[in-house]
Amino acid sequence: MPSNNTLILGIGNTLLADEGSGIHMLDYLQRHYPGRPDVEYLDGGTLSFTLAPWIEEADNLIVIDAAELDADPGTVEVFTGEDMDRFAGKTKRSVHEVSLGDLLAIAHLTGAIPKNRVLVAIQPEKIDWGSCLSNRVKQALPRAASQIVGLLNNWTTQPDMPDADLQLRYAPAPMGG
Repeated sequence: MPSNNTLILGIGNTLLADEGSGIHMLDYLQRHYPGRPDVEYLDGGTLSFTLAPWIEEADNLIVIDAAELDADPGTVEVFTGEDMDRFAGKTKRSVHEVSLGDLLAIAHLTGAIPKNRVLVAIQPEKIDWGSCLSNRVKQALPRAASQIVGLLNNWTTQPDMPDADLQLRYAPAPMGG
């Protein structure tokens, strides 16, 4: 039976400008790609252990968050499978209550880690008080959405082929011009 339960989890704090990019991305996806019965959108806010059951029950998991990529603001990087686990677990530099790495560790311990799992990370420009994204991060949303829709389509047509070795980086468009 094909995996058809995909959880798209947006995380972040929308009161800290680009730190809220995961939540803004979730809203963008719901506006531009509505009506997929195989997808559940969840605003994970600043994370909590209460999200563990959601992750464990998903066949496929896409997490969207702002992350320090040591790249230009608006860069989008996609980490899959074990690359996602390593990236999420490598640092505790987070304003979240618990880290994504903590939630993935719980899923691993219970044996309920989604086979298809991806972190879509967006390099922030500004993490300070403010409810709006910076222009460079806002311009990254369509690129990130395109990658997410591509993953969803791949998982729907090729459910037994996780993108285990996929790691992509999409640099922002040059400013000006």
